[in-house]
Amino acid sequence: MIKLIIRALRLPFLSASVLPFIFGTLIDRSGFNLAGFILGLVAVSATHLSANLINDWADSKSGVDALDPRFFAFFGGSKLIQEKALSERFYFNLGILFAGLAFICVIGLAFILKSVFVVLIYLLIILLSWQYSAGPLRFSYRFCGEIFIFLLFGPALVMGGYFIQTGIFPDFKSLILSLPFGFFTTAILFANEIPDYFEDKAAGKFTWVNILGQKHSYILYYFLMLAGFFSISMAVYLKYLGLVSAISLFLVFLAGKAANILRLNYADKAKLVQSSKITIAIQVLVSIILIAGAII
Repeated sequence: MIKLIIRALRLPFLSASVLPFIFGTLIDRSGFNLAGFILGLVAVSATHLSANLINDWADSKSGVDALDPRFFAFFGGSKLIQEKALSERFYFNLGILFAGLAFICVIGLAFILKSVFVVLIYLLIILLSWQYSAGPLRFSYRFCGEIFIFLLFGPALVMGGYFIQTGIFPDFKSLILSLPFGFFTTAILFANEIPDYFEDKAAGKFTWVNILGQKHSYILYYFLMLAGFFSISMAVYLKYLGLVSAISLFLVFLAGKAANILRLNYADKAKLVQSSKITIAIQVLVSIILIAGAII
């Protein structure tokens, strides 16, 4: 049962939210709020897990995850509902439970920071994260999913972590520093959308892959990755990041490898697993390098 729950939660993808948040808390270390950091980290993790569960629940309702019964781990959903290992109700209830845990932590943050602002922001974020696949907005079905993933996994996390430590929001520096995380996480999503193209289209789920088609979508993937590396270069130029962070720019060669896999194997789901793995690895490695740079 534990293995099923881990698979349902899609725990490995937590790096996409946890690492940007940690980086955001380290931008200004003049006075570190440990209690705020812990509560924020738990809230971020629980919100992400809630969104994962509600996303699978909603995609089961629409039927998109049932169109291809194979489990690829990185795209197409967890498939546990389709395999009848877990029910839709289980996903929904557990999603609500994690949202409740996050809300409790946010209430704690509100008391620590003496600000109701964090509660309002949390309610907006949890709503947007659920509406990625769930109704009535269903962003991922209306060409908007990528935009909200960029905002939620870039600016929201980095600027949120920065706000907890400094009480400053909005802030231009933390916004600029959030851009690499937004671009790379959106690239993960996009790499996972290419193999799901036909199933998504059949279920009325319209993603950015529909813009160029499955065959040419590697071009847009290139753009997202290059935008991520360019934003790091810009932050180094502005002296928002130190030279240690520039080491991450060498990972552009890995991005080229992933894009080449997408270009040559766009119709082969088994081979596209590799491009998803590489894209996740880039996001994790860049995040670790930027965090190390912030500490140093």
